[in-house]
Amino acid sequence: MGHPERGASSGRFLALSSFVGRRRDVAEARRLLSISRLVTLTGPGGVGKTRLALEVANTVSRSFSDGTVLVELDQVSDPALVVHTVAASLGLREQAGRAPLEMLIDYLASRRLLLVLDNSEHVIDATAALADALLQACSDLQILATSREWLGIEGEVVMPVSPLALPDPAQPDDRNLLEYGAVELFVDRATSVVSDYGLTEGNRRDVAEICRRLDGLPLAIELAAARLRAFSEKEVLARLSDHPHLLSSPLRQAPARQRTLRSCIEWSHGLCSPLEKLLWARLSVFAGGFELDTAEAVCSGDGLDVVTVSELLANLLDKSILTGERHPDGVRYRMLDTIREFGREQLGQSEERARLQRRHRDAYLRMVEQADAEWVSARQVAWFARLDREHTNIQAALDFSLTRPAEVDAALRILTALFHFYWWGRGWAREGRLWFSRALDQPGPPSAVRARALLTDGSLALADGDFAGGRQRLAAAREILATVADPASAACAHWVEGSVRLYSGDLPAATKEFEAGLALLEPGRDLTVRLDLLLSLSFAPALLGDVERSAWCHEETMRITEPEGECFHRSYALWTIGLSVLQRGDLPGAVALIQQSIDLRRGIRDLTGLGWSEETLAWAEHALGHHERAVMLLGIADSLWEVMGRPLLTYQHMYPHHEACVQGARAQLGDQRFEAAFRRGRALSVDQGVAYALGELTSHAAAASSEQDTVLTAREREVAELIGEGLSNRQIAARLTISVRTAETHAQRILTKLGFRSRAQIAAWVAQQHATDRTASPTGSPR
Repeated sequence: MGHPERGASSGRFLALSSFVGRRRDVAEARRLLSISRLVTLTGPGGVGKTRLALEVANTVSRSFSDGTVLVELDQVSDPALVVHTVAASLGLREQAGRAPLEMLIDYLASRRLLLVLDNSEHVIDATAALADALLQACSDLQILATSREWLGIEGEVVMPVSPLALPDPAQPDDRNLLEYGAVELFVDRATSVVSDYGLTEGNRRDVAEICRRLDGLPLAIELAAARLRAFSEKEVLARLSDHPHLLSSPLRQAPARQRTLRSCIEWSHGLCSPLEKLLWARLSVFAGGFELDTAEAVCSGDGLDVVTVSELLANLLDKSILTGERHPDGVRYRMLDTIREFGREQLGQSEERARLQRRHRDAYLRMVEQADAEWVSARQVAWFARLDREHTNIQAALDFSLTRPAEVDAALRILTALFHFYWWGRGWAREGRLWFSRALDQPGPPSAVRARALLTDGSLALADGDFAGGRQRLAAAREILATVADPASAACAHWVEGSVRLYSGDLPAATKEFEAGLALLEPGRDLTVRLDLLLSLSFAPALLGDVERSAWCHEETMRITEPEGECFHRSYALWTIGLSVLQRGDLPGAVALIQQSIDLRRGIRDLTGLGWSEETLAWAEHALGHHERAVMLLGIADSLWEVMGRPLLTYQHMYPHHEACVQGARAQLGDQRFEAAFRRGRALSVDQGVAYALGELTSHAAAASSEQDTVLTAREREVAELIGEGLSNRQIAARLTISVRTAETHAQRILTKLGFRSRAQIAAWVAQQHATDRTASPTGSPR
């Protein structure tokens, strides 16, 4: 269930900005974690709970042998999805016949792990119930939660997060202002807009008074510091002082600090141009992050020209209304919850808000249908990555469609289009079935859209072991298809019926159904349905010993996918033919084919496929006499089987090959060498396991790479590389779009972690790592 990249980390979390001002809070939170298995950081929005939790998790990560995992709950709208979100963040895949909570407990029961449950107040009951169940069943699990209210379960220790420390107004000439967290944060963030910023005799008192006026609230301080691009400290302070009404009205009964934060956000809003205000309000319709193309599609029009959206986004980024994070395909923007809430207030409950929500839904409907249409294309890998990033927005689009009259068809279209990307490709079938249930339980006219949704949900039911539910959905779809002409859906119905037969062991009947489905499809059309049928058809003849028919399926799949650059179905075709070649005794040929499937699968992060490919590669390597390598591959696959709920035993036609490999390698290596190699394989990350399987890393280099990962964060390694190129801190800051102070902080941490005294030593270390990587990456598989 889920994928390991989504919110998960095995060690340290990469922050977008430096962490300042809360050394004592970090120490206190660490102390509480040493005496309690559940610590909840509480406080109002904008006080810095999330940032503190991430820093605490980073500082204690070495105490948790199985890592730390962040679960972002801020945009989970349905309490029923809390368990699914946690499981997805852990990288777990669903398993037929098992509830997600059961899988979570089984996975966590033997692990020493810190779970960070962030922003849980809007789903507090579901979060509390889950935390209670996990802590009772998993003795080595600890939870660090952030919420505006505490969970209220036994054993919980609550730590209120206070604003940052402030200088004493009775000491206006205090020479140690940077010892106060609020001032330290203001100066740090100011350097991101004024690169040579620092405290001077001329600005010291104004900075201290700004921080006091903002009650030491981190978000308010960051908003004020961002204004130094346009205003001096005196001007910022004057504007705070000139608007006393902002410190009282609209939340007269709220706590003082909440009114202060509100006033700062209102002040920032007041300083925005009319178009910036308009975009701020419209952007609040997004859940989680968003990217430029969807911002343009949703927010432009009615007074906001599409060509100005990118410029306005940059302005809001400069003013700390938005945060931005670069990824390989561009920049992803995000609003903090408190700022998003303010933007939504500007929209109110008016028709404008409903109109924007519908535009948001329509934008994501177009996105997923375009992704589905481009499944058989070179863009498939990019679509997997994009839709992974858009999960919360798609959930919001579904929720909108299912809570509005006459909008259910849009939800059915979104759910069906996501079948290969989410419910199958990512293994989120349980979540898919929850949404399908909500959608299909609503009445609607018979249509091709509804028929395809019934078939999609039916296939998910079968994969989950719910044969009765799958047959019911199939029967309902066929009733519709008797009156609606849709060849692709009719072919899909044969695929679902064939799957029933295949899972029941009736291979001749399954073959007949798959062939009947193929016969309904016109050449060159409905390629995704055709590939599903070909993939399923390749299994049945192979199990029946019909090598010729299985080979035809492989050739037909490759004919469709290879010229277009499609990866998912092609990787399965390569794996199945590799398995067939292995059974015929062509061991080098089998290794080459299976390695090709692994290379394709790493691009789309198909853990199920990787597990099978690495498992069968182990069998081939063992047959070639490369026993230690085979055992390491078994260990790599075993870690994936565990993430997916250990499904290997359920495939009895495959399991004997696994057992033969284990017993044969153990006999050749002896118990001690076998167990050592198996542990080394299990210890590798997904990426390291893939690199080892492809011969890109020896076992020694993979272990060294893993050790390096635990020493430096991703950002620190990036900074180390730039130091190796001879760049100064200022040049590094410009290259990475961070402040000079942040670059200096990273450099100092690298020196401390590696035990070095100079940047020259870092440069030498980087060069040594590159040399090690080159010598540890032979062209062939290590034998």
